Amino acid sequence: MDLLILPLYGGTVYDWIVALGLSVAIALGVYLIKPLLIRRLSARAERTATQIDDGIVRALRATRVWLIVVFAASLGSRYLELPDAHQRLLGSITAVAMFLQLGFWLSAMFQFWLDRSRERALASNSGAATSLAAIGFIGTAVLWTVVLLVALDNLGVNITAAVAGLGVGGIAVALAVQNILGDLFASLSIIVDKPFVIGDFVIIDDYMGTVQHVGLKTTRLRSLSGEQLVFSNSDLLKSRLRNYKQMQERRVVFSFGVLYDTTAEQLERIPEIVRELVAAETTARFDRAHFFKFGESSLDFEVVYIVLSSEYNVYMDIQQRINLGLMRELAALGVGFAYPTRTLRVETPLRIAPDAPASA
Repeated sequence: MDLLILPLYGGTVYDWIVALGLSVAIALGVYLIKPLLIRRLSARAERTATQIDDGIVRALRATRVWLIVVFAASLGSRYLELPDAHQRLLGSITAVAMFLQLGFWLSAMFQFWLDRSRERALASNSGAATSLAAIGFIGTAVLWTVVLLVALDNLGVNITAAVAGLGVGGIAVALAVQNILGDLFASLSIIVDKPFVIGDFVIIDDYMGTVQHVGLKTTRLRSLSGEQLVFSNSDLLKSRLRNYKQMQERRVVFSFGVLYDTTAEQLERIPEIVRELVAAETTARFDRAHFFKFGESSLDFEVVYIVLSSEYNVYMDIQQRINLGLMRELAALGVGFAYPTRTLRVETPLRIAPDAPASA
């Protein structure tokens, strides 16, 4: 028993045994109670319509073991009479651990909100995934920046000087990673301005495809032939982009030529034939058809009509029926389609040299 009353740094051996036992008991108790509490809250959350309890469950799952250990050690140390300097150090460690754990809890709840918002928004807005991904990245970065600054301030670090240093250092870092930052700001511009969203069919210079992913640095398209096209966001905004998903109607202009031996009466009849062919299409609206040019080897007509759909296959089906109808109607009218020809006229008679006398 004399061993238990021996002095040992801030107390006796007995005091240290009690403090250690208390810390272990608290840590073990919290560690065992945590999964039981999560299961009970999860079962309760499934029976309620509110999402708050689901978020609390997600946050509790993010509780770290090291927080439990630090918290238990802090409570156990209350039984000891440690020097003031060590008490302050242990208090600072406990406070930092609490701030870090608070960051994990808030981050888990924020991620839970993002996941639920993404599920609700994607049904009506295909660009929600892109916007929420950027919000998640920025929100998480801001959250952890605040948590770390508060933790450093609790440790006695002059965060005013640290923030000023970050400003100077940030300029140097920005110069070093200006291309990456350019892509990042381009991504934010895409999210805010929405020139396209996921699922849109776009043409970028000589490339075309369906937008599959808009990231913080790159945008990925799936081309018509199946391969994936990857564009830098900053380069993408500098390009000329055509978004066909936003198109409600398609204006179609096409031309054709007939032979020069076509009579004026036949030429007058051709626009009427075109009007009738387009009017027969339920998803098309006739605009105009004109004999507009004397070509090099053809009399040229220009036709304009509107397809009342943005679907490319619908447009191609209509154009095919119009083309086949033109071939039938013009053949019945006795008019032929022109093709490139050249007629050579010789103004002077062609003289053929007489046969040369046979040599002996």
